[in-house]
Amino acid sequence: MPKLFLLFSHYVTEEQFEDAKKTLNITEFISLPKDLQQIFSNVPADLEAIDDYLQPILDWIDEHCKNQENYILIQGDFGATYFLVDYCKKNNYTTPMYATTERKSVEEVQEDGSIKTQRIFKHKRFRLY
Repeated sequence: MPKLFLLFSHYVTEEQFEDAKKTLNITEFISLPKDLQQIFSNVPADLEAIDDYLQPILDWIDEHCKNQENYILIQGDFGATYFLVDYCKKNNYTTPMYATTERKSVEEVQEDGSIKTQRIFKHKRFRLY
């Protein structure tokens, strides 16, 4: 049964867990270790290149993500996401995917005339890169 590795900047919702179990037959969810999650969730905007910065995550992928029957949810900083998806694909590693959402925007006019906008995201499905 396939596993799902989580390289995700946000929290995975209960709905996403259930969808992965149902549609992908996922039996095990594996998060990045805390130190690597810190790296992935906080890619510095001022770096010229991120190859060296992401090397500890590449090392982790090399160690854990070689089985093509498994999936890896990669979603976060755009450059880091592209870099890691490309790395997985070039090495024929675990299948990279992302979560799609439906977005709703609710606007409320405040007493002072300003507008407060609230965005609601709802999981729809997973999609392969």
